[in-house]
Amino acid sequence: MQDSETVDQIDDTPIARAAQAAVQAIGRAGEGLPRPAATRVIVVANQKGGVGKTTTTVNMAASLAMHGLRVLVVDLDPQGNASTALGIDHHAEVPSIYDVLVEGKPLADVVQPVHDVEGLFCVPATIDLAGAEIELVSLVARESRLQRAIAAYEQPLDYILIDCPPSLGLLTVNALVAGQEVMIPIQCEYYALEGLGQLLRNVELVRAHLNPALHVSTILLTMYDARTRLAAQVAEEVRTHFQREVLSTAIPRSVRISEAPSYGQTVLTYDPGSTGALSYLEAARELALRAVGQSGSTVGQQRDGQPGHGAPMAQYGTTEGHQ
Repeated sequence: MQDSETVDQIDDTPIARAAQAAVQAIGRAGEGLPRPAATRVIVVANQKGGVGKTTTTVNMAASLAMHGLRVLVVDLDPQGNASTALGIDHHAEVPSIYDVLVEGKPLADVVQPVHDVEGLFCVPATIDLAGAEIELVSLVARESRLQRAIAAYEQPLDYILIDCPPSLGLLTVNALVAGQEVMIPIQCEYYALEGLGQLLRNVELVRAHLNPALHVSTILLTMYDARTRLAAQVAEEVRTHFQREVLSTAIPRSVRISEAPSYGQTVLTYDPGSTGALSYLEAARELALRAVGQSGSTVGQQRDGQPGHGAPMAQYGTTEGHQ
């Protein structure tokens, strides 16, 4: 029989600690999270490509749904990667967000359930969306067509996550007008903050002229590699610039996260016990709890039942000096 000291040593190994963390995180996923007072519409945006926008959108959405919430993903990227990751067919003949924006079709006519995750729904994107930027130019109220479609959608939802293309064109503007919050995934790599100043200026312009409720509520560090000094330096710099907005949970580099979309799944269903899945579960939990004032952050807390405004964008005016 092993003595207690030997057992304690075994329990303190990295594998044992990881297994314990997995059990705890998976257990918390079944506990449920508080429902927001009103539907939270979150725009996932960063015009820099390859930072994990789509990966963050689908995995955060799946994590929230697994906590018992009703979540809709709006795929606004012509590549349709979010639709692929959720196992939603999005060939040219499928009713999609293009029909909503350009043809005025009701959102309810294009919403599809995600079969692997109860409570999760998706509005797919097809290749037709690639021409929508040009077609929207001549339409009435071109910047607010998505906002009107969401406002007319009558099914109860707790969260709507909008996956934006890697640009700052009319599709992204439609998302920013429709949303209340902006979530920015930032890759823990060199040039992480490059171009962020322009995105923040656009958010400020939309807030000033089209959507006063819009604010940056959340910044998520992605592709974090704890083995490199660079990742730690980038994380420190981002946390210095955006003290209140950055989630404490960072998403690690993970083979499982990269593999999951090729199977038409999120990492939550592809490998629920992986570090990537557990990180997204924790990030989603943090996102939900901070909105109702149950975490240490004050970002996005509600006043009189309405989402609070984040810190003024003016304080980020020096971002470009740190690119």
